[in-house]
Amino acid sequence: MSEDSPTLVHLNGRTATTDDLAPLAFAGHAHFTAMQVRGGRIRGLDLHLERLRAASVELFGRALPEDLVRSHLRTALLAHLRTALREGPADLSLTATVYSPAGEFTAADAEPALLVRTGPPSSGPGGPLALAATEHERFLPHVKHVGEVAKTHLLRRAVAEGYDDAAFLDREGRFSEATIWNLVFWDGDSVVWPEARILTGTTLGIVRRQLDRLGIGQRVAPVTPDGLPALAGAAVMNSWTPGVPVHRIGTTELPAAPHFLELLHRAYEAEPPTAP
Repeated sequence: MSEDSPTLVHLNGRTATTDDLAPLAFAGHAHFTAMQVRGGRIRGLDLHLERLRAASVELFGRALPEDLVRSHLRTALLAHLRTALREGPADLSLTATVYSPAGEFTAADAEPALLVRTGPPSSGPGGPLALAATEHERFLPHVKHVGEVAKTHLLRRAVAEGYDDAAFLDREGRFSEATIWNLVFWDGDSVVWPEARILTGTTLGIVRRQLDRLGIGQRVAPVTPDGLPALAGAAVMNSWTPGVPVHRIGTTELPAAPHFLELLHRAYEAEPPTAP
């Protein structure tokens, strides 16, 4: 699809109105999942649905039924396709956000609502990227929640310092994740996932299980700034892409690792896409 592809917003399976959206302008007590739809299908759909379920239970004490979530996703995809005036499968970005209509700063209860936004597809930057090493830990790091002013602030600060983005160091001095990315490293033989409290991305989950099926070695280990020179490559991944090369973190240069990047992309492509 072209960049002129429409942006559509659906609430609970219907087109959202201005009155629906106005209260969300200041809403921060919510969680979401973001995905790329190709040919009307989604890789790792089971991981997205489980993310929404688990986060809803944690934030709201209940979750929407999976069949209802899938129905709302289908409705949004069909509406996007009709509005784009295309015949055939759609390529697009989709974000599904769950929030409580009771609002913030209250203990009031309400059935969670699902807001689905569609827009043009994205495949992320080409890289290679330079990442600032920044001390930061996200609140509820295992939940993909909204309202994270720190991530944008730290991204902007990193860019002002001449970097492309920021990688986070936890209180123990270990790399955890980046602003909107999971970090992944290469030791020359195995894929290395950082040992830290992180959001386990859906793309990370896809790549991990497909690397297992491909027989590629992987391990979880603490990665610190002092340990970077011993590594043979680094990358970031998110819903846009399974791998963007990273050539520098802080002051440490990292070698190009085309074989490593090819493995990440091959693992992702091995995941069969499914329809919601």
